[in-house]
Amino acid sequence: MMIKKSLSVLFGLMVLCVSCKKAEAQQVRMEKDVSILTKVLSKMSEAARNSIPNGDAGDFLNDLQNVLAKDTEGLLVLCDKTHPVGQSYVPQDIIPLVAGESYSINRKDLSLRKPAYESLKVMAEAARKDGINLLVSSSYRSYDYQVTVYNRLVKLQGQEITDRESARPGTSQHQLGTAVDFGSIDDSYAETKACKWLNAHAAEYGWSLSFPDGYEEYTGYRWECWHFRYIGKEACAFQKKWFSDIQQFMLEFIYYYKQVAS
Repeated sequence: MMIKKSLSVLFGLMVLCVSCKKAEAQQVRMEKDVSILTKVLSKMSEAARNSIPNGDAGDFLNDLQNVLAKDTEGLLVLCDKTHPVGQSYVPQDIIPLVAGESYSINRKDLSLRKPAYESLKVMAEAARKDGINLLVSSSYRSYDYQVTVYNRLVKLQGQEITDRESARPGTSQHQLGTAVDFGSIDDSYAETKACKWLNAHAAEYGWSLSFPDGYEEYTGYRWECWHFRYIGKEACAFQKKWFSDIQQFMLEFIYYYKQVAS
């Protein structure tokens, strides 16, 4: 459920926060930050703006700076239908997934970027202690591999259906090396104990559901209960607190914030 709010209310809270600052240097800094946020919000989609609840601007900015400071691995990339990473994007810290770890794999050609790989091991071990086995069915895909996947699906089911379910080459989160498809890769996975465990605990380990139910208009893809992306624990908490727990909206904000603030 998105939280509706008036931008004028949000800006009013920001101005109030500024007026409370006694130190002139702090006030100048806050005014600059408010100006940046105003520009960022104007660039975002209406749905993304409306996902942000009313709150203290100083608190929001502190959380934002913490998330950006923690993202030393460059995890918070906006990659979607209108923001492609292109053919040349290749992660440099890819690590193969191997059988015998705390998770299971269904193919021998699976791999992830190092931070996602390390987190997956920890998360899968926690799941195993709860009696849950996490099966990794798809992970990093190169641009060329995505060409094969996309073209095969178009031949099988047509382009219209495929575009709701599979990314065109250069626009897939899998190319980032930080996304995993778990289990059966179909809607039935939602009813499994593993999926329910992920919904309850994945964020504790930095994993976020990319394509939630009811948000196809904004994410570009229908509900995918099996597709999780590693963004880090801080970003997951930021997403939940300030963006109605919608990954797309948070990444959209960060994308425009970096543009405006640079």
